Amino acid sequence: MSVKNFEITSIDAERYTEKGGEKQNVRVDHNSSVKKVKAKDKKTAQFSFRFTVDYSGLGRMELEGNILYAGKASKLAAKWQKENEMPDKVAKDIHSTIISNCIPEAVVISREIQLPPPIPMPQVDISQGEDKEGKRGMEVA
Repeated sequence: MSVKNFEITSIDAERYTEKGGEKQNVRVDHNSSVKKVKAKDKKTAQFSFRFTVDYSGLGRMELEGNILYAGKASKLAAKWQKENEMPDKVAKDIHSTIISNCIPEAVVISREIQLPPPIPMPQVDISQGEDKEGKRGMEVA
């Protein structure tokens, strides 16, 4: 079982503040959710998803799309219809695909609407300590 196809069908993004407004201590939350699962044929299921990024009052972003998944389509769709659940391995594959495809897209969108990128930026630590070899230098985490 594996992901066969990924597509984004809708993008909606908005910044709530004026350009150059206060941007300190912005909390960025991501969420991926499956909206619907249906069997396309015996071996392929279509997962409709929504990926959201919330910037704690500063703005928001929402991407929607579809994933084609090769597997036991009728079983996956029936379980989703009945219980809104899917096997853990399938859920891991689906949500990993959503995140790995939507985060880079969200970074580009955030630049366009002038919001912070929805990923943690590396922190530079210039400490006075020495490393194992006795050398001083900066560290990027």
